[in-house]
Amino acid sequence: MGDVAMTVPVLIAFVLQYPEVKITVVSRPFFKPFFNAIPNVSFFGVDVNNRHKGFLGLIKLFLDLKKLNIDAVADLHNVIRSKAISKLFVLFGKKVAASNKGRADKKALTRAENKIFKPLKTMFNVHCDTFKELGFDIILNNPTFPNKAILSEKIISIIGNKNEKWVGIAPFAQYESKVYPLDLMQETINDLSKNHDCKIFLFGGGNKEIEVLDSLSKGNKSVINIAGKITFQEELDLISNLDIMLSMDSGNAHIAAMLGVKVITLWGATHPFAGFSPFNQPLENALVSDREKYPLLPTSVYGNKIVSGYQDVMRTILPETIVNKIQEELN
Repeated sequence: MGDVAMTVPVLIAFVLQYPEVKITVVSRPFFKPFFNAIPNVSFFGVDVNNRHKGFLGLIKLFLDLKKLNIDAVADLHNVIRSKAISKLFVLFGKKVAASNKGRADKKALTRAENKIFKPLKTMFNVHCDTFKELGFDIILNNPTFPNKAILSEKIISIIGNKNEKWVGIAPFAQYESKVYPLDLMQETINDLSKNHDCKIFLFGGGNKEIEVLDSLSKGNKSVINIAGKITFQEELDLISNLDIMLSMDSGNAHIAAMLGVKVITLWGATHPFAGFSPFNQPLENALVSDREKYPLLPTSVYGNKIVSGYQDVMRTILPETIVNKIQEELN
């Protein structure tokens, strides 16, 4: 989800700078709401479970896309499926460019020995390079964001009207090494709700996460778990109205950033230097674990590698530090 969300700011800049060009985004149907408000962008949903499943499905997907009279392909994902489709378009004489994920540089950043600790090119700039190969030079210096969504009566009935600052918290990530300890997250939530004029919304999905969020919000009227209560589109509408989002290194950080919301991110095994920091957010809004105490950090690009003795790195990010940073940004 984060990978898809990171394409949105680039596409918004593209259509503003090249309004004569039509873009078709090819992705899973679930992500269509990301692109609904972008002019000159249409969406093609890939049916990976049925029509476009397997090798024959890839052929069908190519034939379906070929009917759209596509002139060029920007492969922003650069995985096996997208590479196969790209090669088929090349065979038919179409120009193709793929985003270079810089795997060698990322390996150098995360390896234990001879680590090269320096910021790598952001994925937003990587995608801009991809479009430049196709003849479109995109400038991201003055980003434009969608207007705040008008909230439906359904959402208002759940969360109430906005009479204070709205803070979103997304405490989960795909891998455990990127998740802030729940006891410290509870302390952070309690401090925020107790000492500051704000309402807190908890984001997540799935029965297990909903149970955890219910526990984090229990007995606190200023904390609302909205997971499972509204649709994905309604979540996007709500996020667009937040004053700030607190997130792990996860998709929710990129969703909030693409909507122009301030984002505070917490980093465990991963690090913003790998190029996955949320769009248009200052580096000081990325609160990282202590590298003096844990010098092998970052140990992973995506958080999927487990390093012995590094399970508690995020405990070096204190709740007080998080609360102070949020208060600073709100003020």
